[in-house]
Formats: sequence, structure tokens, C-alpha cells
Amino acid sequence: MGAVGEVRDDFVAVATLAGRLLRDPAVAAGWDGPSALAEFSVRGLAGHLAFQVFAVRDALAAPVPTEQTIPLLEHYARVTWIGTGVDSEFNVGIRDGGEALAAGGRDALADAYDSAVRELDLDVPDRPARMALWGPWSLDLPDLLVTRMMELVVHSDDLAASVGVPTPEFPAGAVETVVDLLSRIALRRHGQTAVLRGLSRVERAPASISAL
Repeated sequence: MGAVGEVRDDFVAVATLAGRLLRDPAVAAGWDGPSALAEFSVRGLAGHLAFQVFAVRDALAAPVPTEQTIPLLEHYARVTWIGTGVDSEFNVGIRDGGEALAAGGRDALADAYDSAVRELDLDVPDRPARMALWGPWSLDLPDLLVTRMMELVVHSDDLAASVGVPTPEFPAGAVETVVDLLSRIALRRHGQTAVLRGLSRVERAPASISAL
């Protein structure tokens, strides 16, 4: 997924661009309206986007976890939310969490987000890290950053589409890391033939090869 230093630099670059999107006037204008995602408001989606950086900040501030550290792709094999419906307990919780983070308004959320990005100290030795909403396991810090970078890239596109502005142009290396991760999850979920056809043969492509 890339060298440790590259992953950390790409995460900060992606987080910075996502923060600029949060401050776009179109986000403030559409704040109380529906987003491009089912059952998500624009404010809730913005809150969920910001959560990705808050989660890294909180993971770094927490004690080093004692749970088993597993590989990145094993993490996605273990999670139970992939492919679940919008009314699943997990997805309802995600929406509620986004709404809670956005409750103070767009400017308050953007200020808190920018502060979290500035205060991130990623110049630390590699160490296990985890998030409470996972199961009982941890990831190496670079792998944690890849999971959050994927969320930032995907949900930045969701937010941009929701308010009618261009999706940010993220660094090529960051997008390659995200696409590599998504393609590997899609391979596990749909199998190699479906993914190969989806990427190369429009006449035989399945209806979806969505990773998530």
C-alpha cells in the first residue's frame, strides 16, 4: 500500500483537501438538505467526513492497544458492515454520529476539523492503533491511516456530489492506494471474474463490483 512515510504524507494531503471542501460555501448552503447518500443529510455526511480525522487523533491519544494486530485486508474480512443496508444498526449509528458531530453548525465543525488536522502528530514510531467501533483487534498505524484515507476520499466525493461542486483532485499516490484497497475488497466480495469483467468488458460487466 506504499511506504510508511508516503502513507502519512498522503493522509495529511487528503485530510487538508477534505477540510477545504468542508468550508466550501455550497456545503453551508446545503447544510440542512439531503445528501447524495440515502438517509444522510448534508450535515450528517459532513460530520461523518470529519470523523475520519477525529478518529485518527483519538487513536493516537489513546494508550497503545493490547488487542491482536492484524493485516489491513484481514480487517476488512472481519468487519460486519460491508454490504449492509441503510437501516442496519451499524449504518444508523454512523448517521447518528455524523449528525451529532455536526450539531454545532458548519463553521464549528470545520474549525474543529482544521484544528485536529493541525494537531495531528504522525511523526511517531509505527505502533498499533484501533477504533472502538471495530471488533477486538488493532492495525498498524499506517494501515489505520489507509482505512481513514479511503473514507476521506470516498466521502469527499459523496459530499461534493451532494452540493454540486467538483470532487477534490487528490494526490495520485493517495488515489492509487485507495483504489488498490477497494479493488482488493471487491475481489474478495465479488470474485476475480466479476472484477475483471467490470474493469475491462462493458458487454459482460456485472451490475456492480462495489467494494463496499
